[in-house]
Amino acid sequence: MQNGTTLKIFSGNSNQPLAREICEYLDIPLGDALVTTFPDSESFVRFNENIRGADVFLVQSTSPPANQHLMELLIMIDAAKRASAARVTAVLPFFGYARQDRKDQPRVPITSKLVANLLVAAGVNRVLTMDLHAQQIQGFFDIPVDHLYASPVFFEDLKNKDPENMTIFSPDVGGMKMASAYSGVLGCPIGFVAKRRTGASTVEAMNLVGEVEGRQILLVDDMTETAGTLTAAANLLKERGAKSVSALVSHCVLNDTGMERLRQGFLDELITTNTVDMETEDLPIRRLSVAPLLGEAIRRTHTDSSISSLFQVKGF
Repeated sequence: MQNGTTLKIFSGNSNQPLAREICEYLDIPLGDALVTTFPDSESFVRFNENIRGADVFLVQSTSPPANQHLMELLIMIDAAKRASAARVTAVLPFFGYARQDRKDQPRVPITSKLVANLLVAAGVNRVLTMDLHAQQIQGFFDIPVDHLYASPVFFEDLKNKDPENMTIFSPDVGGMKMASAYSGVLGCPIGFVAKRRTGASTVEAMNLVGEVEGRQILLVDDMTETAGTLTAAANLLKERGAKSVSALVSHCVLNDTGMERLRQGFLDELITTNTVDMETEDLPIRRLSVAPLLGEAIRRTHTDSSISSLFQVKGF
């Protein structure tokens, strides 16, 4: 797409700090766009600069309030297409509705497929996202989807940790593939928590499989919202003699319940990324930036270069 086209990056209201970091990495200014809400709650978008013939990237996580941020993104795509952008790429560091990826009970929707249809109907040409809750969501699109992993950012942060006294734990059986990848890279033993979910936001941890007593435990998961799974697992691990319990999640979408659970102190530290913009003051949260990873993916997409090396991660 580099044949004379200009790279332009714009941001919705969901995560402007991340969009600015991406632009700093690429050494370009963040595009000037008005994304606002009328008194009746309708969203409005206006690009305040010429984007005719430009290669446009729209950075917008569909994090809470998910419906508002999704609608903003759809309107931004439509506005960009009507302003004659040569290509429009939706950059969704966090893809909301990803947990509604299958019909697991009667008379329910597959909302992540609906979101994919809406993005394509709005006119987007490509999608760039990170750590989807269900990787098969890529197949819901009939346009190119580049799916990045946050794991290289985490591996870089963890490389100086002593693996001798660490055990990687999955908070449930379904996360064993991810835990195994981290275990393989870091050279640590692996374990998992057998759990029973009693509701959408409540989890009763049941049993442990793996080395626990006297060890530093690192729980790995793709996202957390209520922190119910993580704190229940951490509590059980400490009851069984764990020296410390930390957690590592790609997307931290904490609500009030999740924040209160973190304040209870079961988790010593929660390591996450900045895919979702949130206040972490007085919480045991450490955020790592994925801006260089997303920025490099945007650069390579713009220049029609391969980005496969960015998501070829050992174990995944």
